[in-house]
Amino acid sequence: METTDLTSQKMTFNRKNYSDEILLELYESLLMPRRIEEKMLILLRQGKISKWFSGWGQEAISIGVVNALQADEFILPMHRNLGIFTGRNMPLERLFAQFQGKLSGFTKGRDRSFHFGSIEHHIVGMISHLGPQLAIADGIGLADKLSKEKKVTVVFSGDGASSEGDFHEGLNVASVWKLPVIFVVEHNGYGLSTPSEEQFAFNYFTEKGPGYGMEAIRIQGNNVLEVYDQIKTLAEDVRQNPRPILVEAITFRMRGHEEASGTKYVPKQLMEDWAKLDPVENYESYLEEIGVLDEKTKEKVNKRIKKSINEALEIAFAEESISANLETELSDVYAPFSQELISPAPNSPKSEKRLVDAISDGLRQSMEKYPNLILMGQDIGEYGGVFKITDGFKTQFGADRVRNTPLCESAIIGAGLGLSIKGYKAMVEMQFADFVSVGFNQIVNNLAKIHYRWGQHADVVIRMPTGAGMAAGPFHSQSNEAWFFHTPGVKIVYPSNPYDAKGLLNAALEDPNPYLYFEHKGMYRSISEEIPDDYFTVEIGKASLAKEGRNVSIITYGMGVHWAMKASEELNLSADILDLRTLLPWDKEAVKATVKKTGKVIFLQEDCLTGGIGAEICAWISEHCFEYLDAPVMREGSLDTPVPFAPSLEKQFLPVERFKEKLNRLIEF
Repeated sequence: METTDLTSQKMTFNRKNYSDEILLELYESLLMPRRIEEKMLILLRQGKISKWFSGWGQEAISIGVVNALQADEFILPMHRNLGIFTGRNMPLERLFAQFQGKLSGFTKGRDRSFHFGSIEHHIVGMISHLGPQLAIADGIGLADKLSKEKKVTVVFSGDGASSEGDFHEGLNVASVWKLPVIFVVEHNGYGLSTPSEEQFAFNYFTEKGPGYGMEAIRIQGNNVLEVYDQIKTLAEDVRQNPRPILVEAITFRMRGHEEASGTKYVPKQLMEDWAKLDPVENYESYLEEIGVLDEKTKEKVNKRIKKSINEALEIAFAEESISANLETELSDVYAPFSQELISPAPNSPKSEKRLVDAISDGLRQSMEKYPNLILMGQDIGEYGGVFKITDGFKTQFGADRVRNTPLCESAIIGAGLGLSIKGYKAMVEMQFADFVSVGFNQIVNNLAKIHYRWGQHADVVIRMPTGAGMAAGPFHSQSNEAWFFHTPGVKIVYPSNPYDAKGLLNAALEDPNPYLYFEHKGMYRSISEEIPDDYFTVEIGKASLAKEGRNVSIITYGMGVHWAMKASEELNLSADILDLRTLLPWDKEAVKATVKKTGKVIFLQEDCLTGGIGAEICAWISEHCFEYLDAPVMREGSLDTPVPFAPSLEKQFLPVERFKEKLNRLIEF
């Protein structure tokens, strides 16, 4: 990192027309995180807190930003932005309780340091994966733009985190959609111990802005007055002329990435040069030089800050260690929601609909029911999506609500979460379920965990065109529902017929929790039935008996329901066919009832056999229903290979014939 142009010169302050009062407010605001950190480093050595991520030397960026924005504008900080939290006047006792894992902390002891948010304070915290918060800022900015609120959102990134794909996706989407988001890159020269020259092949991030079609400016990040003035000026402009701006704040971290890592990898001279540019000492000296700060005022401010810190620490330390409560832990995984089932009227008109029509019908009616529902996905606008689910939607609902997106699944899922934070609902269409792998992190670490961590719901439904049988090969045919079945915090539905397809989609869109909605491409136009034209919902978490019988229970979902129906007819079996419909949470009572009824059970899934959903449910049956069994619990699925392209290979891959053979063996047992 080139630093000589910054470290070889004295820091220059320009108060412009700012009053003494503002200058002193910035001083006190700047001093607070430094004094807290001094205290935390002592507590860390005493073993009273477990970890500390230092922002020593970088405080001016946080303080300049937080004071430049309006109190109701969102900020998405990172590890070294303690000043954002203190600058928004968070109660220090709650902040310290958070650091200690106490119940009154913002995550109830479930996460540490700054991995939390507070809607009250308009802060959305980070996760350890660093990059995904840029897309959330996009979603918040989109919500402000749609609501015509003249607001700006600021999101932070370190120079190391900029190497992640989420950085590119976040900036690209913001630029394409002209979102009112300021991206602040804290360029401190290192990603943990890796210097900038080993992270990227350019000197300054201002070189990247033009590539995204956005303005980019570079500021001295240690100069609190410069940061404040620049962000304030930019924010005022962006509120009137919405667009993204990249701000590079040159700074330096004077302590380790976290305390245990130290700073031995930093050249001594570089450390000494940056020490001369300490943001607190330099600003304090400037205020003294211009007669705004005297010893009496300085002593008074320090005394007030130290008193508030010590009093808050006393409260936090006095709080008892957290006691685990099983009911609370389990209930907080999802946002509270009590489904009110909406049944179609007895005289509701019906019409013949294919699965694809039922999905489109439900989505259209949900768009009419919820004016705050935004649809996002590749080619879903004028083109109507590759499967034509949203054909005509753009004309009916407008381009603001039916949004074509760049090819960036992670950013769009993250933007859905940002919309949710601002009170919107979001539906994200994966062009193919296979492509969700690119957005995996947003689902399992942001959407799924955010309510459990700090009580923020994620009102996002991700539609997943899935399944094989059409010779589409290994990247357009995967059944990947099991990837998410292991993730607490998401809900998974998978309809097997048009009625359930419409009702489950409507139900998912009503619920403020994140959903994965799987829809089998092979059933889109191959099955149809008469279903109500009116809006209705299907109960989440409730399985359905697709067929009743006496001798064997077939538990399945999706295309498996149709395979099971055909097999039972061909083999002339009296079989219970239980369609799970909801995979997470799944209906244990219905499973137990059918096993108890027949005594013989087989699970059928299109997914590969190993590690599939059937493995979990069969294990549960063996543990909880053993006394009802008259035969071993069996299961069948696709081969443990990728999905092949050639029709003959794909036919062998799928479990249809193997299932029939195994079903026969089970009956004969």
